[in-house]
Amino acid sequence: MASFKQSISLSTSSDRAGLTGRASGEVHVIVGPMFAGKTTALLRRMKSEGSNGRNVAMIKSSKDTRYAIDSIVTHDGAKFPCWALPNLLSFREKYGDEAYEKAADHDGKTVVVAGLDGDYLRRSFGSVLDIIPLADTVTKLTARCELCGKRAFFTLRKTEEKKTELIGGADVYMPVCRQHYVNGHVVIEAARSVLESRKVKSDSFLEAALFV
Repeated sequence: MASFKQSISLSTSSDRAGLTGRASGEVHVIVGPMFAGKTTALLRRMKSEGSNGRNVAMIKSSKDTRYAIDSIVTHDGAKFPCWALPNLLSFREKYGDEAYEKAADHDGKTVVVAGLDGDYLRRSFGSVLDIIPLADTVTKLTARCELCGKRAFFTLRKTEEKKTELIGGADVYMPVCRQHYVNGHVVIEAARSVLESRKVKSDSFLEAALFV
């Protein structure tokens, strides 16, 4: 689908041993549509872990090159250095099919995975949903529908491009509620009208400012 915002963070500590003496870890999953604040939530968690003295490592898809290849960046510009891999499958191939389970159950690591749960056609996207059975918590974030302001659970593509993986931000995608997702074509036309209206108002303001 879209931004390839599937990201992993790992934090380690030596003070979380269970009754068996084996270190215990956690797995947390954060999902939602685009512009729901998934990356912001991930960075907030990582800063908290780091301030508590834990070592933190972040991994993202190398396909997400919109802001920086070596950093995870939110839509409002906050960033955190990371490693870039082709996708989460590469992480599993490198560390094994049970990578997340081993990291939490045997290595005492806290794993936080953030990503899209569905593509623009509402099909499951990527491998983030495969981790849910292993997760201690699953957080479903919502955005605000770009057309009506209600809670947005879905991502609508504004262009006619059909391929599943299409890098883009607000120029290509918008968060929408169920009603406006179902009426997708109407939404797109309405959005174009809104954008054109904003452009006209902006141009008018600039012209007025120039002549003041």
